[in-house]
Amino acid sequence: MNRNELVMCGLPSVRARFERDPASVLRLFFDEETARKVGPLCKALAAARKVYRCVPPAELEAVSGTVHHGGIVAVVTAPVLRAPVAGDVARWVAARAPLLVLDRIGNAHNLGAIARTAAFFGIAHLVIPVSPEAALPSEAAYRVSEGGLEHVTIWRVGRLGAWLKELRASGYEVIGAATRGGRPDALRASSAPLALVLGNEETGMAPDVAAACNRLVTLPGTGKVESLNVSVASAVLIWEIFGRQAAK
Repeated sequence: MNRNELVMCGLPSVRARFERDPASVLRLFFDEETARKVGPLCKALAAARKVYRCVPPAELEAVSGTVHHGGIVAVVTAPVLRAPVAGDVARWVAARAPLLVLDRIGNAHNLGAIARTAAFFGIAHLVIPVSPEAALPSEAAYRVSEGGLEHVTIWRVGRLGAWLKELRASGYEVIGAATRGGRPDALRASSAPLALVLGNEETGMAPDVAAACNRLVTLPGTGKVESLNVSVASAVLIWEIFGRQAAK
């Protein structure tokens, strides 16, 4: 496997990739039980003269590098993540597009779960920093997203705090999720397009990222546990900030 290729596992993720970009699927492997479910996929690969095979579970594990392959493994072209330019942001502002910004979310499962929630609520853009602490789209992220990553564009920016200041200057209102110190009333409606920032699982938002937010929100709880898992918190906040307004 070279760095321009990515493994995807699980039928929902593989099907979603075929529906969105069939040309990006390079090879397909599946077990006997899954074979009866992938006839159209195999037909498309045969027409494109690409490899597809029914193989034993041990070979699926070897190809995917995981026992959690769900009976099917696709080798696809790896995504190219780029930074948004001024024109991209201007289009987002004009469309009042909701944004999710992840400050060094390090767990690929969390990235996948957040992308799944974003896709469910129609959030099409997710921004991450160029950082060794930030998880990238990977086999685990795609599997957990259940196809959600096919409906979300991931962008990467160099200096997240500085970029958020530029985002605010363009017209966005930026809401940061803080474990403590934020206010529940920070969820109030706004006439500006909104961006939600979620911080690292252990350390939260970096100081410069928190400082770049218009306001901080903290979900009120009983205090019996310190906080929610970031993917769970993201689902609650996405509904409160974006979903509830869209449902009105």
